[in-house]
Amino acid sequence: MLWSLLKIVLFICVVAGLALGAGQLMETDGSVLVSIANVEFTLGPLQLAIAALLLLLTVWIILKLVSFLVALIRFLNGDETAMSRYFDRNRERKGFQALSDGIMALASGEGKLAMAKAARAEKYLRRPELTNLIKAQAAEMVGDKRKAEEVYKALLVHDRTRFVGVRGLMKQKLAEGDTDTALKLAEKAFALKPKHSETQDVLLQLQAGHADWAGARKTLGAKLKTGTLPRDVHKRRDAVLALSEAREILEDGKSVRAREAAIEANRLSPALIPAAAMAARSYIENDQPRYATRVLRKAWEAQPHPELAAAFAEIDPNESSTARIKRFNTLTRIKPDHPETRMLLAELYIADEDFPAARRALGDLATTEPTARSVTIMAAIERGEGADDAIVRGWLTRAVSVSRGPQWVCENCQTVHSSWVPVCQGCGAFDTLAWSVPKSGEMVMPTSTEMLPLIVGQIAKEPEVSEAEVSKNSTPPEAEPEDAEIVPEPETQDGVTLSKTT
Repeated sequence: MLWSLLKIVLFICVVAGLALGAGQLMETDGSVLVSIANVEFTLGPLQLAIAALLLLLTVWIILKLVSFLVALIRFLNGDETAMSRYFDRNRERKGFQALSDGIMALASGEGKLAMAKAARAEKYLRRPELTNLIKAQAAEMVGDKRKAEEVYKALLVHDRTRFVGVRGLMKQKLAEGDTDTALKLAEKAFALKPKHSETQDVLLQLQAGHADWAGARKTLGAKLKTGTLPRDVHKRRDAVLALSEAREILEDGKSVRAREAAIEANRLSPALIPAAAMAARSYIENDQPRYATRVLRKAWEAQPHPELAAAFAEIDPNESSTARIKRFNTLTRIKPDHPETRMLLAELYIADEDFPAARRALGDLATTEPTARSVTIMAAIERGEGADDAIVRGWLTRAVSVSRGPQWVCENCQTVHSSWVPVCQGCGAFDTLAWSVPKSGEMVMPTSTEMLPLIVGQIAKEPEVSEAEVSKNSTPPEAEPEDAEIVPEPETQDGVTLSKTT
């Protein structure tokens, strides 16, 4: 509205200026004498201005006639397209101008204007491979999905624009959540342009989401060949795919093939914990404990993990607790100060009912870096040493409020998973799970948890590590209320179970 008003005011100003200029010329004294072929013309100032404009118009017409005659002569000399080029030149100029305006409108976020300019460019140029893309993107910008889909389908007709059409339809199906159709379109786009990085990523994501592990490994190989993926990342992700393939084969009852796939996954990435555990169990089933020990030891060097300890325990499930402590020395001597190693040793000593040794192995972990597992182990030690029930309940109460410790967390969306999976169940990202402490690691309680130990019992003071005996004379500061709620003992994580003593 304001722009229209400004244009009207500008037009009135221009007309007024021209009228004022013409009036000034009429009132100006003097004249101009023009002599042509012994013929003299006397022109006033206004007449001179009009004559100059007519002269410019005459020159422009002459140039147009000369251009037309040149095109006619070329046509008569055998150039069949000379006349069509002459008449199409002006149309092309207008068409490309409209196309340029459409691109600028699209970049400015003016979807409706871009569609109008694209339609005008199509009228003059008649080249849909140039204008349809602008139409499709403008339709998506204004929310007209049906129009965008029609235009993308029209792009499939031409070889030069087929990939653009397939890619556009693929993105639409992804936005709609139709991953089955999107997978087929991604495969088609990959066949048209196998070196296109974005298409490779989308296809890999969809194949992993549909458990097409063999197809995903081929796509991953293509990314390596085209240089869009570093070799070390390729080895890691190829190991993840091989492990996922092994799991699927194992579910089908083909244990031999599953064993081979698990061993291959471990070979590609020895630090991949699930692959190491599965490969070790495969060796155990094949009666090859030495190979299983070697695999688990190498993985433990990269990162100690409860699943590795559980697999290591399966090598000899019937051994005594004392023999198990000795055999586990293969793992525990690698990273003795790691929290996982300390908790593992404490659990082993608890199973052997050597509670002072368990306390020494755990050290101050339950107080300096408390987790649900370390605090629960401390409660088991207190119970094994005959501490008061209030003290045991105090530790168990603390286990409710502290962090659960490292878990399988998606690095993309921070979703916590109970077990490792190749594709995140929260955001669908591939190979984003890491064994780490989640950002929201502590449980949120409706009231402060600082009073809970006082309600259900007290936490015993931690004695010096060098002491062999623990004082058993500690008493709670307050008597336990009769209606106090006893908090149940939380479940321990993977590793050596505490059920023998608790």
